[in-house]
Amino acid sequence: MWDLVQETVSYIKDKTNFTPEFGVILGSGLGNFTDDIQIEFSLPYAEIPNFPVSTVEGHKGALVFGTIGTKKVVAMQGRFHYYEGYSMQEVTFPVRVMKYLGIDKLVVSNASGGVNSNYKVGDIILINDHINLVPEHPLRGKNEERFGPRFVNMSEPYSKKMIALAKELAQNESIEVKDGIYLGLQGPTFETLAEYKMVKILGADCVGMSTVPEVIVARHMDLETFGVSVITDMGDEESIETISHDEVLQAAKNAEPKVRKLIRELILNA
Repeated sequence: MWDLVQETVSYIKDKTNFTPEFGVILGSGLGNFTDDIQIEFSLPYAEIPNFPVSTVEGHKGALVFGTIGTKKVVAMQGRFHYYEGYSMQEVTFPVRVMKYLGIDKLVVSNASGGVNSNYKVGDIILINDHINLVPEHPLRGKNEERFGPRFVNMSEPYSKKMIALAKELAQNESIEVKDGIYLGLQGPTFETLAEYKMVKILGADCVGMSTVPEVIVARHMDLETFGVSVITDMGDEESIETISHDEVLQAAKNAEPKVRKLIRELILNA
């Protein structure tokens, strides 16, 4: 894995000569954040050595380099999911690459189903913790000490400092945000009503099929991490009957301008 990462990093550096400070992973329906970036380079995943290729609608599939104000950013237009058939090492490979391109902060976004009765479709959630129920762990296997320690301290997976700053910026921009715990499942099926109830019983506020593996690997390499989720459906009897991926994309698209503004302000001020 170390050699693969270094090979990919070398290729990208040769193509871009660009050292980003922030990494951004854009989830379902949130790919237009790249419109806020003064783009200098864009590399399709298919051209990058050792990179997987996103197969999910709403994930465009390119690594975008540029600036937001004075801050240098690399953004993933589309992520990889365990349910697509990739190994956890492949799913999280781009996070390791971004680390060795130069980032020290990672912003991850996603769409999720809400189980907290105080949530509604379109709400923006600042993730303050997670529960990992994906059946394969991204750090399983022999540990590469050059990446990080065998046993990773996960007491603060999402930066309290960045969450506090995001809340302050959201208030300044009149953007309503809530916070909560995200639970990661394998997918690709949406949860049954019983599974949504399980998620709530376990203490989570929302549930999705991504993010958790990427954050674990980010923390393995000591990256400061911030997560934001858009509630695109509610896990109750009324909405579960009609939920579809198209509806998820539409709900995320409706919330996207506010999420984009929040991420942009966070990057400018962090």
